[in-house]
Amino acid sequence: MMKQILFAGVIGLFLTLVGTPLLIKLLARKGYGQYIRDDGPREHASKRGTPTMGGIAFILATVAAYFLAKVITGYLDPEADAAPTFSGLLVLGLMVGMGLVGFLDDYIKIVKRRSLGLRAKAKMAGQLIVGIGFAVLSLQFADNRGNTPASTKLSFITDFGWTIGPVLFVVWALFMILAMSNGVNLTDGLDGLATGASVLVFGAYTFIGVWQFQESCANAGTLTNPGACYEVRDPLDLAVVASALMGACLGFLWWNTSPAKIFMGDTGSLALGGVLAGLAICSRTELLLAILGGLFVLITMSVVIQVGSFRLTGKRVFRMAPLQHHFELKGWSEVLVVVRFWIIQGICVIVGLGLFYAGWAADK
Repeated sequence: MMKQILFAGVIGLFLTLVGTPLLIKLLARKGYGQYIRDDGPREHASKRGTPTMGGIAFILATVAAYFLAKVITGYLDPEADAAPTFSGLLVLGLMVGMGLVGFLDDYIKIVKRRSLGLRAKAKMAGQLIVGIGFAVLSLQFADNRGNTPASTKLSFITDFGWTIGPVLFVVWALFMILAMSNGVNLTDGLDGLATGASVLVFGAYTFIGVWQFQESCANAGTLTNPGACYEVRDPLDLAVVASALMGACLGFLWWNTSPAKIFMGDTGSLALGGVLAGLAICSRTELLLAILGGLFVLITMSVVIQVGSFRLTGKRVFRMAPLQHHFELKGWSEVLVVVRFWIIQGICVIVGLGLFYAGWAADK
């Protein structure tokens, strides 16, 4: 199973490195270019017409990398412990479903020449259908220890507190999915910013999945401290998914970094936000995601603060929201903003992983 993590990452990287330029040519031939806001930084005007909907590349690459890693490492052997798990398939399904909603939004914006894309109600309905489907199914498919892919308890580095029940869990899962999708969507405003930040978070979830597998309560008989074990249904398969995503996004970043040859569009941002929430829910690290994905939270909060301040006082806190555009208008170059924001995201991942390890060590 550990080989799957390596194979998934390498295959995802290769597929997007090779496949993205083919997608660029296809989208450019059809004229599927990006719409640029007139009220944004003037430097962004040159990006008008850049092919978008690039999320198609890393969504397909991730799914292909996941299954190819299974085949290479013995998925066809019934005695091999390499088959796809319900947790992995549900998280991938959430990514594809959210990506499909984003694709419809992008398609209507670009092909139908309607600047707002999907109507707000239609877009929300699509996200709700996908999110509810994931939340409901994630409480099914218990393993021989009684663990389902998700838990009705809130979690930080493990489950804690009392059971909130299936109805409140669905509401909570929807909140996480919508919040992370909007967070990645808002972050996707500069070349490579959201892609690079996502790579760091997926790297963290690859590590978390491996660690949870090694310290699984299913192996309590061989652990030095069974009291510090993790009750997660399929942690190693979640690491395979995270590794495939990390590799696929890293390959896409080669073409998405400044000057970007392609943008991920809502197709990519909704998919990435959804899969981040799915990984957090199925690995029982829901609240930890707010730290691991701290840049997405920070940028989302900048929009909330800007809108709230303007409505209450008529004044703006930032020159422009989301936050990355504020610093552009202050004179920072696009590359400078992206690199410094990546550093912030890297710090968030280090802090999040430190808390994750500290939580385990404290129980020893």
